[in-house]
Amino acid sequence: MGDKGFSPLRPIFFFASFFVTLHLVNGDLSYSIPEEMKRGCYWNVAKDLGLDLRTFVSRQARLDFEGTRKRYCDISLNTGDLITSERMDRESLCGKKPSCVVKVDLVLENPLELHRVSIHVEDVNDNSPKFKNNLIEMEIWESAEKGNRFSIEEALDADIGKHAVQRYNLQKNEHFILSVENNRVELVLDNKLDREKQKEINLLLTALDGGSPQRSGTVVIHVTVLDANDNAPVFSQAVYKASLPENSPLDTIVMKLSATDADEGANGDVTYDFGHVSDDEVNVFSIDPKTGEIKVTGVIDFEESSSFEIRVEAKDGLGLTSYAKVIIDVTDVNDNAPVIFIKSLTNPIPENVSPGSEVGIINVQDRDSETNRQVRCSIQQNVPFKLVPSIKNYYSVVSTGQLDRELVSDYNITITATDEGSPPLSSSKTVQLSVADINDNPPVFEEQSYSAYVSENNKPGSTLCSVSARDPDWRQNGTVIYSLLSGEVNGAPVSSYVSVNGDTGVIHAVRSFDYEQFRSFKVHVMARDNGSPPLSSNVTVSVFISDVNDNSPQILYPSPEGNSFMTELVPKAAHGGSLVSKVIAVDADSGQNAWLSYHIVKSTDPGLFTIGVHSGEIRTQRDISESDSMKQNLIVAVKDNGQPSLSATCSMYLLISDNLAEVPELKDISYDEKNSKLTSYLIIALVCVSTFFLTFIIIILGVRFCRRRKPRLLFDGAVAIPSAYLPPNYADVDGTGTLRSAYNYDAYLTTGSRTSDFKFVSSYNDNTLPADQTLRKSPTDFADPFEDLEASIEQVRMAQKRYSAAGLLAFFLQLLHIGNGDVSFSIDEEMKPGSVIGNVAKDLGLIVGKLPARKARIDSELNRERYFDINLNTGDLIVAKRIDREALCGEKTSCILQCELILEAPLELHRISLQIQDINDNPPVFAKDEIRLEINELAEKGSRFRVLEAHDTDIRQNAVQSYALQSNDYLVLQIQSKSDGGKFAELVLNKKLDREEQQELRLLLTALDGGSPQRTGTATVHVRVLDANDNAPVFSQNVYEARLPENSPIGTIVVTVAASDVDEGLNGEVTYELSRISETGRRLFALNITTGEMKVIGPLDFEKESIYEMRINAKDGYGLTAESKLILDILDVNDNRPEISVKSLNNPVPENVSPGTEVGIINVQDRDSETNRQVRCSIQQNVPFKLVPSIKNYYSVVSTGQLDRELVSDYNITITATDEGSPPLSSSKTVQLSVADINDNPPVFEEQSYSAYVSENNKPGSTLCSVSARDPDWRQNGTVIYSLLSGEVNGAPVSSYVSVNGDTGVIHAVRSFDYEQFKSFKVHVMARDNGSPPLSSNVTVSVIISDVNDNSPQILYPSPEGNSFMTELVPKAAHGGSLVSKVIAVDADSGQNAWLSYHIVKSTDPGLFTIGVHSGEIRTQRDISESDSMKQNLIVAVKDNGQPSLSATCSMYLLISDNLAEVPELKDISYDEKNSKLTSYLIIALVCVSTFFLTFIIIILGVRFCHRRKPRLLFDGAVAIPSAYLPPNYADVDGTGTLRSAYNYDAYLTTGSRTSDFKFVSSYNDNTLPADQTLRKSPTDFADVFGDCDDSPEVGTYFK
Repeated sequence: MGDKGFSPLRPIFFFASFFVTLHLVNGDLSYSIPEEMKRGCYWNVAKDLGLDLRTFVSRQARLDFEGTRKRYCDISLNTGDLITSERMDRESLCGKKPSCVVKVDLVLENPLELHRVSIHVEDVNDNSPKFKNNLIEMEIWESAEKGNRFSIEEALDADIGKHAVQRYNLQKNEHFILSVENNRVELVLDNKLDREKQKEINLLLTALDGGSPQRSGTVVIHVTVLDANDNAPVFSQAVYKASLPENSPLDTIVMKLSATDADEGANGDVTYDFGHVSDDEVNVFSIDPKTGEIKVTGVIDFEESSSFEIRVEAKDGLGLTSYAKVIIDVTDVNDNAPVIFIKSLTNPIPENVSPGSEVGIINVQDRDSETNRQVRCSIQQNVPFKLVPSIKNYYSVVSTGQLDRELVSDYNITITATDEGSPPLSSSKTVQLSVADINDNPPVFEEQSYSAYVSENNKPGSTLCSVSARDPDWRQNGTVIYSLLSGEVNGAPVSSYVSVNGDTGVIHAVRSFDYEQFRSFKVHVMARDNGSPPLSSNVTVSVFISDVNDNSPQILYPSPEGNSFMTELVPKAAHGGSLVSKVIAVDADSGQNAWLSYHIVKSTDPGLFTIGVHSGEIRTQRDISESDSMKQNLIVAVKDNGQPSLSATCSMYLLISDNLAEVPELKDISYDEKNSKLTSYLIIALVCVSTFFLTFIIIILGVRFCRRRKPRLLFDGAVAIPSAYLPPNYADVDGTGTLRSAYNYDAYLTTGSRTSDFKFVSSYNDNTLPADQTLRKSPTDFADPFEDLEASIEQVRMAQKRYSAAGLLAFFLQLLHIGNGDVSFSIDEEMKPGSVIGNVAKDLGLIVGKLPARKARIDSELNRERYFDINLNTGDLIVAKRIDREALCGEKTSCILQCELILEAPLELHRISLQIQDINDNPPVFAKDEIRLEINELAEKGSRFRVLEAHDTDIRQNAVQSYALQSNDYLVLQIQSKSDGGKFAELVLNKKLDREEQQELRLLLTALDGGSPQRTGTATVHVRVLDANDNAPVFSQNVYEARLPENSPIGTIVVTVAASDVDEGLNGEVTYELSRISETGRRLFALNITTGEMKVIGPLDFEKESIYEMRINAKDGYGLTAESKLILDILDVNDNRPEISVKSLNNPVPENVSPGTEVGIINVQDRDSETNRQVRCSIQQNVPFKLVPSIKNYYSVVSTGQLDRELVSDYNITITATDEGSPPLSSSKTVQLSVADINDNPPVFEEQSYSAYVSENNKPGSTLCSVSARDPDWRQNGTVIYSLLSGEVNGAPVSSYVSVNGDTGVIHAVRSFDYEQFKSFKVHVMARDNGSPPLSSNVTVSVIISDVNDNSPQILYPSPEGNSFMTELVPKAAHGGSLVSKVIAVDADSGQNAWLSYHIVKSTDPGLFTIGVHSGEIRTQRDISESDSMKQNLIVAVKDNGQPSLSATCSMYLLISDNLAEVPELKDISYDEKNSKLTSYLIIALVCVSTFFLTFIIIILGVRFCHRRKPRLLFDGAVAIPSAYLPPNYADVDGTGTLRSAYNYDAYLTTGSRTSDFKFVSSYNDNTLPADQTLRKSPTDFADVFGDCDDSPEVGTYFK
């Protein structure tokens, strides 16, 4: 409306309207302002309250509005002015309230101070009066009397007081005047209306307010004059006809009816409806009551009903009616697909059924008519069946070919039926036929022949192969059983060699086969089924035996019998490569098992002779020289190429001479007889002692070998493994952890050999370890022996069996045509079930006795209910179910039921027609028990009123024939005939009605049929006399008052108003409507126009509106009205929860804040009133804060304890406000307070100390370890910086050794460390934070240096200086194993890096000397012979055990001689001297053998005694394994990986002796295994480590 609504108020506003009221008690301010003020108007609230303007900013002065209202005002912190920020509309703020106050709080903090400011908004005339609608429609009957009043809804003005509506003006007219009393506006009829003169009147009504300038609002009143009802509707046709195809879509328009009424308005409004119709017709059609269109609403099915006859009525607004007939013919369309029924089926069918056999009967029916029901039937092409038409729509399913279940076991026969309609429809039905099996197929093997490959020496029961035969027949006919055909193999029954599993066909070996006995044989296996009779087939299985290396080579030359030596003569002039002799050997095995190789195992002079590996030819390797010994002994081994390989040995004695005469002989020497006897005795004694000693050795070895409880390998160089230990790569057989049977061992001992070993011989069990795979082998040696042999199997494809189709048998179908031989019967409806209709067998000439065998039965058309059946014993046609003609045929004059009598074998069909006769079993029935008529009291005499006719479902004479009416004074009955012969009744007004004399009439109307006995039906005709409208409604109260709680549920009844009208009918029907109600009220309340009930339709809120005032109008049917006032008081309930607002918050809070400090201010408000708005506020208990009440509803949040950010860095403070309502409501608000950090925590290391491990020779800058410290403070207070504390390591600053990363704490090496220089040192690391002041802490880091193999072994003896050779003198009589010298070396490293091993890198004679791997002792490997070179040069390498290994070498020169004087030349010795030397040798040998024998016995006894505590193998070459298994290359020494102490050595040197020896003295640690003595080493590597500790000590010097 702009500013013009209050422009006169501006001077007052600027000079006098600022009326300020100071309430000194509460300190509140009040301002009064007109609404719609511009933004920016202000008042100085600081001056009015006496506040210091300078503190406004520091005290955070601000305005808070109640609730969530807009901020209409704001405060200037610079001037203290209260400034309007939004335009205020009093009507939107306070509605119709006489007083409109906006309340605002001025809040100041530090200290908290609150002032209430009230702004009174004054009304200005800024709204015009408004009517609810721009047009008021009124309908007044032309018969209305003069003085009738018609209420009009008054205009509303949003303003109040004098600015509201004050008066109304009505446009001048001839018929109406205006009446205004108590704000009630009414039109008063001053002159009677005449519809023929004027049908409608338009009047202008104006409402004016009292403002200045005055405002107004207008509305147009449109009065329509209603006509009186004096004409009934008239149809344009008496009978309507239409044709409609079935299945017409829903909403299809069938036809449109038309009836007219000369009256106007409600009197001329014609409505249409169906008269008496059946339920089926009601579900199929509907009629539009206004347009008269008849539409399809259901499914129209020609097959159910081909025509419909319907009565329709037309009725005007006051009940005058007329009738017409509608006939609808339904045309057939092809909408039913043929239906296929299985009448008979033989299932399953034997597969040997002959072609042309009938296996089933089907029937095809189509519910359509004429051409649409003609059906063609077919069957799919890919089945051996066809359809043969039979009687009518019956077909026989006939086989057309030979069936074979093995090819097709089931047939899914699809039968298709197609009608002749357009478009044609079809349907299919699938019939599943199973083919029964007969035994017509023998078993067939998958291959024409089978081959089985088996190795000889197989286990009895092992599987050779598997045969498999298939029989396509079913169940027992297809079950296959296998058996062997009788036969012989090498003269023995075949069953003694193999057997076959009857169920699986697996062939097993019954015995072990020998390839050398026979190499293959054949067996015949038969497969037989379980059919009757059984069928069978045979197959040949060829068994091929493969060779296994189970025969050792046989040496033919030289003959090994008697272990005699074969002697060959070799010329002295033989050159290198000359053939000396040849070893001839054969092997009984075949293939590579018989491939032989020859090797010289031992020879007197290893470099003189060689043997052809494959030829066995012995040839000289070089020219024979004078220094070669004349007698040469060769031991030759012959090995085959089997796995494992087998071998044989032989000895050959060679004499180097040109002829036998030159061979040296023992000549007679002149010596005494005693010397000769002494020599003989010495020889005998030496032989006896040696024989006894060897026998004892063999016995000991045999006893120890046979002891299974403590398994040991009693041979040179073997390793004993405890029984519980299973080394890697050994197989666990059968899940028991042990082998399935004992091994057999062959021991081969050669004379003078110390390297004899045991060899495994294959066990009788499969998958056992190969013979030569002992523990001396490395694990890789076990890879191949377990691989299975692969045999190629020839695949044979069997031809599939084909069956030729047998010829089709001729099929004859006999049709029995009896001309018109169908039978017809006529029966009455409602006959009892079981009643005999007639003897159909007699009428058709059928034999009654054959009816059961021919499966005689009655089939109804289209599978309808079976109303009839046949008695198979008598041939009578009987009633199976009660027949109701009306239900079956309705009102059709002819009702015929058709069924079929079907017989099989052969197929025969007879049509039976049954005419159902009607009986008078239904009385006439009116559609309604009461026929209601409404006749206006102004109706003229002679007026006709048609009544509903009665309906009888019977036909012809049994239908309705006449009507009768109860006698009365006003109405008479007249019977009228219809064109179709039916009759209906009309009531004719014989005397005018008077509602004041009689308001209604009740007359009995009777309908009678023509049946015998006669049946009747009655209905009551209820005539109601309609009244003329001459009375307006009257309310029971002028003012209605109600009280209602806010938030009342939707649907709550507020009040029920009541107005009555003495008129009746439409004239007395009162409707109610609301007027003069605000838009808010319209959204909250609804008035039921019929009952006058007012209900709540929206949420009521006391806080928005506490009182509603409205007007209610009551109106009758023809527009006469009355008005009443309704006043609603809304009661407050506690429905608003307190609202918590955070007004101020110090966030974050320093953790060192003192208790009692104010950290925030909150405000709590409740929109409810009185007690419901009283609020209690609380805070949760588990936080160091509390609430302190302040001014009004303000609270201060105060700290109550010391804060610690490291314990709690954030607080979620939940503040709860609860009001005093009933029940009380509460709300919560969570305030998140963060605690600001201060530096009050030093860094703390994660560990009390750190250890860093580093290998020596590390790279400078490599990482040693990482230290980590945590500081719980935040950001820079918690940022940790690492540094090294000053210190020294070996006199140098610690920073020259290590450095630390200040950010990460990673410690790096500055230089490379040397383990030999120092082994560890300590540094101190400081962690400091970035706080102010900074805090710090220290930690000790121990750096431990580990050894690296960076020092080569140092050889002490022999001295390597100047590369001079050390010379040792070796006696010529030194035996094998004699100590010659010893290499002594040390290593500066520690642990396993210092473990040393000794190896001979190069020697003059490789087989003469050996060195102890760990002791460095050089010993003779065999006895020194005359052919050995006197000068022997050895190069010895000493290696440590580091990774990688380092080494050093030295050279040693050995002279073989008893005396240095003998070295220069070799002199000839006379026979006497040789004999004397022989005696000396014999004496020495006897003494040595005896001494060694006694020593051995003592050692054995000692070992036996010591084995109770420390089990060891105390014999040459054995290795003792501790009870716990040690991994390869490692020793278990107290978990440190190195020996705990050094070994001590005793050195014994005798004067003039060159055979001094070293001896191990026991270490301080028991049972310590040297690191390199593991299972991966060969047994020879351990020869001297665990040597005899009981050697006799000699006087000498002790070295440590």
